[in-house]
Amino acid sequence: MCLKQSVTGRHRLVGLILTLAAVTGLPAPTAAAPRYRKADTSVQAAADSGAASLRVIIATPPSCRAGVRDALVRHGDVVVREHASISALTAVVHAGDLASFDANACIRSVSDDALVASHAAPAGGAAGVDVVRATLGLTSTSLTGAGVGIAIVDSGITPKTDFAGRIIGFYDFVNKGGAFAAAYDDYGHGTHVAGLAAGTGALSAGEYAGTAPGANLVVLKVLDKNGLGRTSDVISAINFAVANRQIFGINIINLSLGHPVYEPAATDPLVQAVEQAVRAGIVVVTSAGNFGTNSTAAQIGYAGITSPGNAPSAITVGALNTNGTITRNDDVVAPYSSRGPTWYDAHAKPDLVAPGHRLGSDADRGSTIYRNYSSLRLGSDYVTLSGTSMAAAVTSGVAALVIQASRLANGYSTHPALTPSQVKAVLEFSAIPMYDAAGVAYNALTQGAGALNAAGAISLASAIHTSAAASTSSLLASVSASTTIAGTSYAWAQNIVWGDNIVWGDNIVWGDNIVWGDNIVWGDMTCWGAGTTWGANIVWGDNIVWGDDIVWGSGLIGWSTGTNIVWGNAIVWGSLTRDNIVWGNLYDINIVWSNSVIWASLTF
Repeated sequence: MCLKQSVTGRHRLVGLILTLAAVTGLPAPTAAAPRYRKADTSVQAAADSGAASLRVIIATPPSCRAGVRDALVRHGDVVVREHASISALTAVVHAGDLASFDANACIRSVSDDALVASHAAPAGGAAGVDVVRATLGLTSTSLTGAGVGIAIVDSGITPKTDFAGRIIGFYDFVNKGGAFAAAYDDYGHGTHVAGLAAGTGALSAGEYAGTAPGANLVVLKVLDKNGLGRTSDVISAINFAVANRQIFGINIINLSLGHPVYEPAATDPLVQAVEQAVRAGIVVVTSAGNFGTNSTAAQIGYAGITSPGNAPSAITVGALNTNGTITRNDDVVAPYSSRGPTWYDAHAKPDLVAPGHRLGSDADRGSTIYRNYSSLRLGSDYVTLSGTSMAAAVTSGVAALVIQASRLANGYSTHPALTPSQVKAVLEFSAIPMYDAAGVAYNALTQGAGALNAAGAISLASAIHTSAAASTSSLLASVSASTTIAGTSYAWAQNIVWGDNIVWGDNIVWGDNIVWGDNIVWGDMTCWGAGTTWGANIVWGDNIVWGDDIVWGSGLIGWSTGTNIVWGNAIVWGSLTRDNIVWGNLYDINIVWSNSVIWASLTF
């Protein structure tokens, strides 16, 4: 079937009148004209349903925030909290106020203080984390993530032997308004996530050791005993991590949670909190979501990325299934793992995929998960879960190893650290491309740059000279662009899949190919192959089949054919390899895109 349409810029995917409602039960983007132009789709739906009051996050210019707060209070609305870092406040307002908000120049946008949920699901059987460490190439490394801090924004943590001496802060945003508290986890998801990222596995003789068993943990509880929480609490927790990053040594924030995308990234409060954290120098790892398949037809679907996985600067992680083996040859992307692109902005996501299926990790014996799902128990101290939550946690641990490796190579105090953008680029560039069970390469909206490769990322991070000038080589040593795992050598992806609202670090970008995921243009004559079907949710089919042409992005010059791909505001000539030349019209402090060729500093 061919669709004739014209779409430019960052407009919503016009003509694709789809909905996430079938898998989430919540409102999603539609083509209907909004009743209130500043409200997101969830707020619109709640108002249209006749709700008398709405709990919302109101964004304002910084100079207006105090005035808006006072006006709301005078009007009888309840201001729950303020978010100074993103110039917003959470309030319970009258539904009838939305029209006046549209007319108020001091109100930029009105977003639902939506429920967020963990991205994990029960799963029988277990692949021990020792298998995960081995398949990531971590069998011989002496790195543990020591000295690196990971903030786990989740349901809490149980202070057990596997985390002894490394829980350096616990703050409860669910029951104590963000105050310091004794560590606990009444749901169990946060403890599992923390174990995958930084557990020692001491209670399992190392079988369930996390990827960075020496990293420090700051745990910020935002999910309740049912695994649910408020967006505003997550924002407050992120802001707390940013404000206290030096006190606690926080380098990474793990967000294994999310909610459906209701608005563009530019106005999404949760996304903006993530972007602020990255600008402050913190690596933010998010789960992609578990909406990769239609729950009724079991078809693979696209555009299921959740917020804050749609944050351009975040490292958004999908889940792969290792099939319980060390070899990469039988790894597949988990069907439930959310595919891109993102709603509204159509950013290319996820950024990569990581082990996330049937992973055993730490449990809280009194938690909801442990008590209600006895079949998941692995003895008395561990449980098995699957999801992009788990994949994000594994990736956060690897990010800690990358940071530690860079510090050791460059000197912690004498050279700058890798920036969040550089950590992201290292993980993507060293990723291993994946193929499905039939041997067909997964597309970039399914696997991102490829599968997480810890050994390769450590090797690359150790070779990058973080003080090198942009015009000089950034390599301290030569790097082999392949990694041997279980006796097989795997070539790196050697490309980067990225959004458009990114601030690059203070070093030259490595690699000869950057795939820049800006937005999607569905061309004047986009032809869908026979394998693509339309269902009640997202875009369903066995794959994305665009006929002979794959065309993504705006600023399009001509067509690319066969294996050529056009992404965002950049044209990539040739197939998805490191030898491609990238053209574009963006400017960065280290990269001149404007009608110029990008020449990167790494050569192999």
